[in-house]
Amino acid sequence: MLPIVLDVTNRRIAVVGRGLAAQQRYEYARDAGVGQLSLYVIDHDGWACHAEAALYERLPVKADLEGTGVVLIAGLPIEEALHLTAVARAAGALVNVEDVPHLCDFHVPAIVRRGDLLLTVSTGGKAPGLAQKLKAHLQAQFGPEWTARIRTVGDARARWREEGRAKEEVTRLTKELVEREGWLKERAPA
Repeated sequence: MLPIVLDVTNRRIAVVGRGLAAQQRYEYARDAGVGQLSLYVIDHDGWACHAEAALYERLPVKADLEGTGVVLIAGLPIEEALHLTAVARAAGALVNVEDVPHLCDFHVPAIVRRGDLLLTVSTGGKAPGLAQKLKAHLQAQFGPEWTARIRTVGDARARWREEGRAKEEVTRLTKELVEREGWLKERAPA
């Protein structure tokens, strides 16, 4: 596995699926700030009508997926998932099929978002329950106050860089700021 954080603000992503599983993948993509999001969903119980995305109540064909960077497939029978994986790859997209690791080009980690702070846990698709348990632990350790802390460090870093400080000094000053504030002291487990 190659861990990366992909900026999707200028990328096209498609969510393909049925039911709650498709809704969860839509929310995952939406929360990541996807620039262009297309939904190909069946049996959506009305939630997709309120989604901020192009909505198609059918499964896509290759032409639909041209120019799409990532396709998230969820809630489909394995035969449909296999077919759509081939279609998406033929269109040049990376594919994730929920709970079918051998069809995935990448795995979706468990995520904790605190503003610009993004904490992820991955077990390579082998132990999603463990990843969720670790996610809960991280949520308890890194509360909502981290949104402001990231802004504080980002503002300080920008100021130090404007002052012409070297990368090594900016790193040292960042560590000193975090230590001085006591931000990484252990919290009691929830």
